[in-house]
Amino acid sequence: MIASVRGIVQHVGLQEVVLEVGGMGVQITVPQAALDPAPSVGHAMFLHTRLIVREDSLSLYGFSTIEQREVFDLLLQVSGVGPRLAVTILSHLPPDGLRAAVAGDQPAALTQVPGIGRKTAEKIIFHLKDRLAAPQIPGGLALEADNDVVSALTALGYSLVEAQSAVQSIPAQASAEVEARVRLALQYFSRR
Repeated sequence: MIASVRGIVQHVGLQEVVLEVGGMGVQITVPQAALDPAPSVGHAMFLHTRLIVREDSLSLYGFSTIEQREVFDLLLQVSGVGPRLAVTILSHLPPDGLRAAVAGDQPAALTQVPGIGRKTAEKIIFHLKDRLAAPQIPGGLALEADNDVVSALTALGYSLVEAQSAVQSIPAQASAEVEARVRLALQYFSRR
């Protein structure tokens, strides 16, 4: 099993990177989160990996954190979710976002991911309910309020990843009211 890869970036594409490792170019499929701190061609990159062996192919999937790889492995256990769809889910939802959707029983958060319909979203939530722990929320804030904030931000056109980042930036002592939390989350975007 190939557990990790460190190499020099040769090419960065949409959900893929080619790393030169020992004189050989290795194509690795990655979620967008692994590419967000965009690696430049010619610079070193490290990825935690999972090798998927099929009858007609060997595919390597890479992740910036072990947590992403573990969530990827859990998603693969869901009937109807293959490696490509699991990477797409992780490109649109960070692990904490997926945890929040599962803990809050919110298939709507998953249906925003391309390729996932209502039935698949419900199947993912059902399968992961006992396997994926709820996200750690600072200060014990109500999970429902943050889910409403994420919904409001995505309705305004922000991506799910951006909305989750904005929610995580809300101070622990902030009000639990949705409107106040939306205002604070919007301030996150004005500071960027």
